Amino acid sequence: MHYLLSRQFVGLLLGPAVCITMLLGPVPEDMSPSALKVAAVACLMAIWWISEAAPVAATALLPIVLFPVLGVMSTAETPTAYGNHLIFLFMGGFLIAVTMQKWNLHRRIAMLIIQFIGVSSDRMILGFMLATALLSMWISNTATAMMMLPIALAVISEVDQLKSAGGEGASPGNGERKSNFGICLMLGIAYSASIGGVATLIGTPPNAILAGMAEKIYGLTIGFADWLAFGLPLSATMFLITWYYLTRIAYPLNEKDLPGIGRIISTELERLGPTSRQERWVLVVFMLVSIGWILRGLIDVPALSMVSDASIAMAGALLLFVIPSDTAEREFLLDWRTAASIPWDIIILFGGGFALAQGFIESGLSLWIADQMSTLEGASLITMISIATLIVIFLTEITSNTATATIMIPVLGALSIAMGLHPYSLMVPAAVAASFAFMLPVATPPNAIIFSSRYVTIPQMAKTGFWLNIIAVALISLFVLFLLPLVWGIDLAVI
Repeated sequence: MHYLLSRQFVGLLLGPAVCITMLLGPVPEDMSPSALKVAAVACLMAIWWISEAAPVAATALLPIVLFPVLGVMSTAETPTAYGNHLIFLFMGGFLIAVTMQKWNLHRRIAMLIIQFIGVSSDRMILGFMLATALLSMWISNTATAMMMLPIALAVISEVDQLKSAGGEGASPGNGERKSNFGICLMLGIAYSASIGGVATLIGTPPNAILAGMAEKIYGLTIGFADWLAFGLPLSATMFLITWYYLTRIAYPLNEKDLPGIGRIISTELERLGPTSRQERWVLVVFMLVSIGWILRGLIDVPALSMVSDASIAMAGALLLFVIPSDTAEREFLLDWRTAASIPWDIIILFGGGFALAQGFIESGLSLWIADQMSTLEGASLITMISIATLIVIFLTEITSNTATATIMIPVLGALSIAMGLHPYSLMVPAAVAASFAFMLPVATPPNAIIFSSRYVTIPQMAKTGFWLNIIAVALISLFVLFLLPLVWGIDLAVI
């Protein structure tokens, strides 16, 4: 009975009902029958993604079944969208990430960063946030938050014990200073995991969705270095604002010194032991791939003109498969059992989004949407950017950021065209906004992971996250309006 009343069950029935109703209804003026069919499939996918009626990857496979049946694209054409080269960029990034996790390189990097920053209360939070953000640039923000949580809980426990010895209560609710430190630390990890991912093209799924749809729909290419030039300054600025807001405004830290915390960090490093040969080799491959991504966007080598960021990522991943970890046992840095653990559902989800985007183009639906939105032409650029960012941020609070990006990015691209603007005008802020949802546990996996610790309540997260959402709207709008044209060499007011 509970399932029959659930959001999943309602969505399971509502999605096909809406789809069938649209297919059997009249075709709107100036819309082709093919465009209506794509719109019906898009609505079905959107409802299932939002309601989580079926696994996100399963929903992403619907175009392979429905597009040929409805006569939109053939069975031979539709699956090709799932093989977009950006899929392999993410796959290469995922393979490098799981190798880092296999050899605990990510944990060592995090501990060294925290140790370097310092162990006073505000510096400790800064260290945890910085370690989380830097790791989230390259590996899953979910995995990063999951890795940092037990370390953070150990630190909080140590602080509680120290306070208890000093005559203060040890329970999380007693003692404002202790409580504020714990809340800051937990929220800082959740938020920096999302913020860090914005810095790179592979850091979070919405970035890759943007790049894929920009290329698929408009023939525009976003390289790794291109995104880094925009995403890194934006991410760094939001990171510093978030740290300052948490530690100075939302939950001010009255206690600066945390004696004994350094011992926890030292213990963690001792457990890891000396840096292994495997860690060093993984780090070398990781650095080579990163340098390759950056240099490809800065150096024009005609002989390598056909090499993409995806080629570099896969080259790094293949190196990990052939560099021995133990010659005696004939083992390698990366084996297929480990490789099979990468999030294939996210990869399929990307493919589904690209297939849907291709359907928008082939059917003329994107042009029809643009025509319908032309009535908004009178609004100012900053107003439209701010509204688009606001809508996506708060929509992501209740839906998957990946699903939100997949649904909203092509629509906002069409709106940009309708207003006579460059597609990036609204597509870029939508992609970033999809990763900047800070209010609710369901908004992002890092929020959910931190909430599961029971150290942070929903009201605490919502109150803090609301103001960070508002700050994010303003920050994204300003960066898109002023920095994006500068670093990408485009005019947002020109198609």
